[in-house]
Amino acid sequence: MAANSLGIDKPPARTRAVVAMSGGVDSSVVAALLAEQGYDVVGVTLQLYDHGSAVGRAGSCCAGQDIHDARGVADRIGVPHYVLDYESRFRADVMESFADAYARGETPVPCIACNRTVKFRDLMAVARDLGADALATGHYVRRVAGPAGAELHRAADVTRDQSYFLFGTTPEQLEFLRFPLGDLPKSATRALAQRFDLPVAAKPDSQDICFVPDGDYAAVVRKLRPSVAQSGEIVDIEGRVLGTHDGIVNFTVGQRRGLALGARDGTENDPLYVLRLEPATRRVVVGPRAALGRDRIELGDVNWLDPLPLSSEPRAVQVRVRSTQPLRPATIERQGTNLVVRFAEPEMGAAPGQACVVHDAETGSRVLGGGFIRRVDA
Repeated sequence: MAANSLGIDKPPARTRAVVAMSGGVDSSVVAALLAEQGYDVVGVTLQLYDHGSAVGRAGSCCAGQDIHDARGVADRIGVPHYVLDYESRFRADVMESFADAYARGETPVPCIACNRTVKFRDLMAVARDLGADALATGHYVRRVAGPAGAELHRAADVTRDQSYFLFGTTPEQLEFLRFPLGDLPKSATRALAQRFDLPVAAKPDSQDICFVPDGDYAAVVRKLRPSVAQSGEIVDIEGRVLGTHDGIVNFTVGQRRGLALGARDGTENDPLYVLRLEPATRRVVVGPRAALGRDRIELGDVNWLDPLPLSSEPRAVQVRVRSTQPLRPATIERQGTNLVVRFAEPEMGAAPGQACVVHDAETGSRVLGGGFIRRVDA
């Protein structure tokens, strides 16, 4: 029997696909597409957070509207829909970790933590318990059948590509996951939502971290970890005190705005950027933009997807340390349990806590793996 559109050797009617329905356009279209193709679709929505609890505001949970929207879509396309309360798991695995990272002077990426824990680890277990053959999501990324198993590739539309946030997916998870939108531009997804007459067809995309709806991440961290609001000094590379601040949580490496240092003598009036944060002394170290350049970083908590194992011999690759930046040439090599990345040209603003995702050197399409920056060297 030929494989169906999900690459499974069953007729669609006998293939159960659990769809992670966030209440947005993308995952709603995935559910509608698979239902139209005759799959046994089950929609699952995770209740992850309460905005009132997260940001200290009164009012109903904004996630409640997303749950309502997902249920409306499921009703429209005629598939069963379940809501799972993962709020405590999300707080422990994502929100608390996010706050702890900022308290350590790091720059965390909570969407990666969410994908690695409640979405793929926990939801995948539920999907298996429901007898699913696959878990489908609305991520813009491609799963390609390779000679050694499933491979993770960038989306066809690189402007929508979300592979940066999925590098932590394990090979075992990738065998079970499906990403039906990976070959589509967003415009095509919107057109499908209109064709299916989905109630979310005109719903705008989410732009902020889900539990920081107003973009003020510092306020969330201060609520979860009040100690981060302690004041400290802003110093230059030589240790000279230039000013004070009201908490390192308000700063990230590479930041220019918000230093409020005023005029300085001579060339010191050139723009200054945050070079590093020193949480033990509560110091923010600043300097010229050129001082942000890093030739080498060290990654920990490495997830490797390529069948070719990491080696102590340098290997040519392409990498990126921010989701929106172009791929950059580099080499990687194994150093104990960590991964050392050497950039072909200095990388500006690499910060501890950020992810560095590794792609193949030839096309940059395939995600080989990645890790989290533990150390940066000039």
